[in-house]
Amino acid sequence: MTDTQTTDIKCGVVAVIGAPNAGKSTLVNQLVGQKVAITSAKAQTTRARMLGIALLDRVQMILVDTPGIFAPRRKLDRAMVSAAWDSTSEADAVLLIVDPIKQRRHELLPLIEALAKRPERKILVLNKVDKAKKEPLLALAEELAGEVEFDEIFFISALSGDGVPEMKAALANLMPEGAWHYPEDQVSDASERLLAAEITREQLYAQLHEELPYDAAVRPESYEMRKDGSVEVRQQIVIAKSSQKPIILGKQGSKIKAIGEAARMELAEILGVKVHLFLHVKVSENWDEDKEIYEEIGLDFG
Repeated sequence: MTDTQTTDIKCGVVAVIGAPNAGKSTLVNQLVGQKVAITSAKAQTTRARMLGIALLDRVQMILVDTPGIFAPRRKLDRAMVSAAWDSTSEADAVLLIVDPIKQRRHELLPLIEALAKRPERKILVLNKVDKAKKEPLLALAEELAGEVEFDEIFFISALSGDGVPEMKAALANLMPEGAWHYPEDQVSDASERLLAAEITREQLYAQLHEELPYDAAVRPESYEMRKDGSVEVRQQIVIAKSSQKPIILGKQGSKIKAIGEAARMELAEILGVKVHLFLHVKVSENWDEDKEIYEEIGLDFG
């Protein structure tokens, strides 16, 4: 898709912002049509700014899945929030996704105040309409629309996809004319090496739930193609305290084996090849002050 002479070809950037756990990554995956971002019930799962590439007819939409915007307390938090706001500076549209069930007014206030001053086209998306009660949902939409001049308001379920096609069509209409930035078959800007690390981190959250604190990271060590066409992946799970290590390993290594197996199967399905995944755990008390880790996940160490 490189015919820049055809005027109905469009390409634009959509920044997807919101408070933690609003459903941003789930929505990006739904718009792209396949998984490009990890999801979890744990707040602040998304750390890096990751691009998902969605198509609709002759329109390419570059979706920036951002970390949740919240009140930062430490260096990693500040880098994540900074990455989220930076993503809006080059966007053709900013999509604010709100969880009407869980989110509190104080979480939305800084987002609303900042958005009201921004020049980009703005879209309000109220998520989880399949679970929210209608009257409070409509009241919230009216309240937020009174504070920010939104171009469009949509009621959707990012998980089931209800209302997403209509919202996707509206986004496509807002995109400017221009040549596509990515090939037609590309769905993300993430390398397979980074995607593999993210999938393992998702399984850490999924299988350990509240047992594992937020401060854990997965670092890619190597990613190599074997002669038989399979992929060998080696990763390091970094934790802040030695007391967390038995939690991740489990009895006789059962938990890390289950985490590795689930991540390996999912990665194999995405890549379409056999995957050999090797995990080991490292204790590093101040990993969130490690410049290399910030660079690996695309954050500014600052």
